[in-house]
Amino acid sequence: MILTTTPQIEGHTIREYKGVVTGETAEAKDTSMQEMMQRAQALGANAIVGIDIDYETVGANGSMLMVATSGTAVVI
Repeated sequence: MILTTTPQIEGHTIREYKGVVTGETAEAKDTSMQEMMQRAQALGANAIVGIDIDYETVGANGSMLMVATSGTAVVI
């Protein structure tokens, strides 16, 4: 699966938009990205464009880090 923060993939035409996909975790960016890829694959996508990664502290006194990723699942 191709993942990119850009709205398009050079040399490829997006043939179909599958929808926005997200991934959330308090563990790590990699886990969040994996969850997002699994959701995109379940929609039949083979790429995700426009990826955004957000980090937030949560819990008592900001003791935990939450990573949330989102992007648009597409078929190229």
